[in-house]
Amino acid sequence: MKFFIFTTIIIAIFTGCSPKFEKIDNSKANLLKVSFNDIKDFEKDDLTFALDVFKKACTKSARRETFEEVCLKAKDATNPKAFFENNFTPYKLYNKDGSDKGTITGYYEPLLYGSLTKTERFKYPVYKVPDDLITIDLRSIYPTLRKYTLRGKLEGNRVVPYEPRKTIDKNQKDDILLYVDNKIDLYFLHIQGSGKVQLSNGDIVNVGYANQNGQKYNSVGKYMINRGYIGSNTSYSASMQGMKKWFIDNPKKVDEVLNINPSYIFFEKRSQGATGSLGVELIPQRNLAVDTRYIQLGMPVFINTKNPVTNEEINQLMVAADTGGAIKGEIRADFFWGFAKEAAHYAGRMKEVGELYILVPN
Repeated sequence: MKFFIFTTIIIAIFTGCSPKFEKIDNSKANLLKVSFNDIKDFEKDDLTFALDVFKKACTKSARRETFEEVCLKAKDATNPKAFFENNFTPYKLYNKDGSDKGTITGYYEPLLYGSLTKTERFKYPVYKVPDDLITIDLRSIYPTLRKYTLRGKLEGNRVVPYEPRKTIDKNQKDDILLYVDNKIDLYFLHIQGSGKVQLSNGDIVNVGYANQNGQKYNSVGKYMINRGYIGSNTSYSASMQGMKKWFIDNPKKVDEVLNINPSYIFFEKRSQGATGSLGVELIPQRNLAVDTRYIQLGMPVFINTKNPVTNEEINQLMVAADTGGAIKGEIRADFFWGFAKEAAHYAGRMKEVGELYILVPN
C-alpha cells in the first residue's frame, strides 16, 4: 500500500506538474509563457541600449509582419522598460525533452592580412561567389520546401552537388576576391562568416558571407576532439585557441583535418563591418546568431549564461540578427563578441550553458 501511494505521488509530480508548452507562428519551439519578473535581472539590464539595438534591427525586420507594428512604436519610445513590457510577451524556450538549458557559443570578426594580388606571402584565396554556382529557391515549385535552398552546378542538363572544400582548394578557381597569408585564419574566417582584411598599404577591406557551396557543415572541432588531437588528456584546449596551436604544431595534418568539413563559404566586399543574416551591422555583445526554425531574426532574446573567461553572469536583452551552419537547436545561440583579438579571447573559449527567453510582439 505504501509503495502504491509513493508511486502515485511520483507519477503526479512528473505528469500533473509538467509545463504545458505553447506554440507560436514562425517557430517550432516549445514555449512557456512567463512574466518579466520571472526573467533573472531583466530590470538590471541596460534596456536603453537594448532598445537602440532593437531599433537598428527594425531597419530590416520591420518588413516582416511580426515586427511591422512594434517597430513603428519603437521609433517614438522614450521609456525602454515600459516599451518592452507593454508591447511584448516573454516566453521561455524548452528543448524537446522538456529541459530548459542549451549551449551558448561565441563568435567574432577576425582581422586577417592580405593582398589584392597573389604573392609568395599572400597565396591563400578568399573566393567570391563562383559563376557556375546555381542557387535555387524551391518555394515557388514546392511550397512545403520554402525553407530549403538548393545549391549546385550544371552538368549538361542536370543540377549536381557543388564541389566540397577539398576540391575547391585544390582546383584554385578564378573567382578570387583577394589573398591572405594564413590558411588557418582563413578557415576561421569561414567559420565566423565575416571579417576584415588589412592590405599592405594599410587599407581595410570588409568581407562578408555571400553564399556557400551547399555541402553539409561538419565540425572540425568535434573531429579533433574525437581523434584525441585536442581536449582532455592533451596539451591543447578544446577551444579555437587550442585548435590553432595544434595546427601550428602539426602543419602536415592541416589539410586532412580541415577537409573533413566539406562546407565552403564564398565572400563579398562590404561597406560596413560584420553584418548578420538580418542585414544589419552586428553590435558587439548585443546580437546573437540563432536557429531560425525556433527564433525569428529580429526577435528580442533575453539570455542567461556566463562569461567564459571571468565566469561572471551574462543576463541581458539581445536581438537575434544572424544565423550559422553550426547553430542548430531550440536553445542554441552564438554570442557576437565584436572585433579582433580581444573579442577572439572570449569567443574562442565560449561554450557555456544558457537559458533563452524570446520577447514576442503582442
